[in-house]
Amino acid sequence: MDIFKGSFTQQEPLPEQAIAAAMQVLGHGRLHRYNVVAGETAEAALLEQEFAQLTGAKYCLALASGGAAMRIALRAIGVGAGDLVLSNGFTLAPVPGAIAAVGARAVFVEVTPDLTIDLVDLAQKIHASSAKTLLLSHMRGHMCDMDQLMALCGAHGVRVIEDCAHTMGAHWGGAPSGRHGLMGCYSTQTYKHINSGEGGLLISDDDQAMARAILLSGSYMLYERHLAAPEPEVFEGLKLDTPNMSSRMDNLRASILRPQLPLLAERVARWRSLYDTMAVGLKNTRGLRLTQRGASEAFVGSSFQFLMPEWGALHAQTLVARAAKRGVDLKWFGADSPMGFTSRYDHWRFAAGKALPKTDPILKSLFDMRLPLTFTLADCVLIAKILHAEIQSINQAGPDADGTLLSVD
Repeated sequence: MDIFKGSFTQQEPLPEQAIAAAMQVLGHGRLHRYNVVAGETAEAALLEQEFAQLTGAKYCLALASGGAAMRIALRAIGVGAGDLVLSNGFTLAPVPGAIAAVGARAVFVEVTPDLTIDLVDLAQKIHASSAKTLLLSHMRGHMCDMDQLMALCGAHGVRVIEDCAHTMGAHWGGAPSGRHGLMGCYSTQTYKHINSGEGGLLISDDDQAMARAILLSGSYMLYERHLAAPEPEVFEGLKLDTPNMSSRMDNLRASILRPQLPLLAERVARWRSLYDTMAVGLKNTRGLRLTQRGASEAFVGSSFQFLMPEWGALHAQTLVARAAKRGVDLKWFGADSPMGFTSRYDHWRFAAGKALPKTDPILKSLFDMRLPLTFTLADCVLIAKILHAEIQSINQAGPDADGTLLSVD
């Protein structure tokens, strides 16, 4: 029996340039982004400038996490207590967490079998709720038709903030993810596309929104030390009315990230190769549905999803258990309780909303796994072979029947 012996959580080592840059910062000890000596530019300011150039944005702000980026973005555009914020029913807890953190209430929108926001339901919920903000999650790297979405939101005066935690390096219609909406939020947490353990980046072309974001992040009136920021006069009418939320990125993390930016395109290409290898290995598996991508989407593929629409919970649990026994760390979104990083909109009591009858069966049939760059193409061939064999074996057992798991021996 084939067993996969790799790790689904082991990332690549940091590049030598990142290690050297980190050692330099540790050597002089000026970790706080505003702690500089005469003639020195902070690593955080340089990172912001370089990421703005990479994405084509006017402005960029380095923050403590991707969740902080979303929270700051919402507050920067004026979302506050009691406001309604639209968001995908398929997302991760930090997205509704950011909405709750500013006192707003989430209005969840149905998703399609391709794991993107349902634009028909979005239109209906815009009308029903009169919400004026959409926190759009490109969950697990799946982008909806951004042209249609922006046209819909533009027609109804809905501001779009993009959660790009899983789409750094992805594009729609040639434009990077994060460049369609008013603001784009990224994560640099360990399992994302550049790695600083924790961290976030926020981009925008909007002078007022970015000035507020910089003040909210905790700039202590030192905003002139930013390289990718609005002109100082933009801050004058805002600085005394904007609270400090202390969400800055430090120079150590920025120094680790800067050498990774030039590697992003090559990493994206490698992820796509891993993803495509998995897709080929599973495409003829009976009952398994792969998601379909839009022709205008250039995606990253750092994780892999498939659906088993005809299965019940027992078959799904059996697959997770059997896969684990053969070394494959497979996640399932149908569990009654949150499992690690895997949770659903109906698990979050702090963001309780109406049921999503179209989304529920999709999530209950959805499987997910990471594809770290420590994997080889041969690893993906083996993983797909294992999953194909186990799915076929479970299929042969027939439908869920007696309330017990199938054998995992």
